[in-house]
Amino acid sequence: MIYKILLYLLAINVITFLMMGYDKHEAKKGNWRISEKTLFTLVVIGGSIGGIIGMFTFRHKTKKWYFRFGFPIILILQILVVIDLVRRFN
Repeated sequence: MIYKILLYLLAINVITFLMMGYDKHEAKKGNWRISEKTLFTLVVIGGSIGGIIGMFTFRHKTKKWYFRFGFPIILILQILVVIDLVRRFN
């Protein structure tokens, strides 16, 4: 079970990272963009580390306070939830 969770987290973080890069690429070209709602959704469903790394790697959305602070806050909340779950089930 734990391996499936870890595999999911790896996959969603890679996808989120790549989506941040793709959105930055499209922004530079002036093309259709990935919505901010979609990027936040990916982060909320487990891609927070990939979103944070992508944000700073691609220098994308770093000027928007709700990304700069929102992604790390979501990560902290996710870590707290995991800690709570581990404590409950151990």
